[in-house]
Amino acid sequence: MIITVEEVRTQVDCRHMYDDEIKRKLSAIEEIIRKYTNNNFQNKYIRSCGASLNGNQLDIKSDFLQVNDTVQITQSMVNDGIYQIIAVLDDGIIVDGELYDVPFNRVTKVDYPEAVKQCAVTLFKWELEFGSKIGIKSESETLSRHSETVTYEDSATLFMGYPIGILNGLSLYKKARC
Repeated sequence: MIITVEEVRTQVDCRHMYDDEIKRKLSAIEEIIRKYTNNNFQNKYIRSCGASLNGNQLDIKSDFLQVNDTVQITQSMVNDGIYQIIAVLDDGIIVDGELYDVPFNRVTKVDYPEAVKQCAVTLFKWELEFGSKIGIKSESETLSRHSETVTYEDSATLFMGYPIGILNGLSLYKKARC
C-alpha cells in the first residue's frame, strides 16, 4: 500500500470512515497511480523467490523486508499481485491476501517516493470532497455581488475518475509504454 491508514488519518479528516473503507480507497488510488505512470515502483535490488504455503505465507527470507512493506508477486501464474506484509517470521513472511500453494513466486519490494505518497493523499482528499460531484454540471451564479463558479470535470480532464491536474504531479515517475 502506498500509505498506511494511520498516516492518512493524520493528514485527512476521515473520522466518519472505517479502516477497511480507507484501505479499499487507498488500494484503488494505488492501482490508478500505477496505471497512470506505467510504473510498478519495484526495487529490483530487494527480490527473492520462494514457495507459497498455508494460505498466506511465503517461504522467503530477507533482511530488507519488514511489516507494512508492500511487495509485488510476479511469475507465479496464480498469485501475481500486490500485497502488504503483515508479519515477518523466522522461516518466511505473511502477507495480507490469500495465496495459492505454488512452488515459485518472485517477490519484489515496492518502494514509493514521498511525492507519490503525497499525491495519493491529495487524491484521497479530492475524492472525499468532490468524488460524489463528478458529472454534475453547475453554472456560475451571482447573488448580491457574490459569485461562485463550479468547474465541470469531463473525460478530457479526468483519468479513471481523478483529475489529470493532480496526477500530472507524477510525470517524473512516468515510464514509456511498450
